[in-house]
Amino acid sequence: MHSERPRHPSGTAGEALQSCDGEGEQGLCPVLAAVGVIGTEWRLAIVHRLLEGPQRFSEILRSNARLNAKTLSATLKFLEGVVQRTVVSTRPFSVVYSLTEMGLGLAPAARELRQWGTRWLLPRRQAALRAGAAARRTPVIEGELPRLSAAQPEPRAKA
Repeated sequence: MHSERPRHPSGTAGEALQSCDGEGEQGLCPVLAAVGVIGTEWRLAIVHRLLEGPQRFSEILRSNARLNAKTLSATLKFLEGVVQRTVVSTRPFSVVYSLTEMGLGLAPAARELRQWGTRWLLPRRQAALRAGAAARRTPVIEGELPRLSAAQPEPRAKA
């Protein structure tokens, strides 16, 4: 028995989704190919940062406290073709990274992902943080002093 898949209400989006059910005309699903290029958090974060304009390596590195130099270097090398590396001939020389035409083409997708995250993910995270903070609070009866835990005496070192 063959069951027909439900179609997406809008024709263009539905067609785009269906084109990746099997292999496309050239044996390539455009969605999967795009995710292969920008599919990690660091790749997309770097592209998003470079949408603000050309940046030096150190500026990109400082833009996120969790990003380290090794990861940034490897990611910039992977993004060759999306990101352009330009050596500025000054003393000492510096390297500036910017988006190529292909990279600039990711701007609408990056903006949409940011809006989606702001709408759907930030409220959930904030609610989870509030719930976690409420669970960690010691319940206090109105008018009662806060409870203090008795400190354990530290063992003394033998002389």
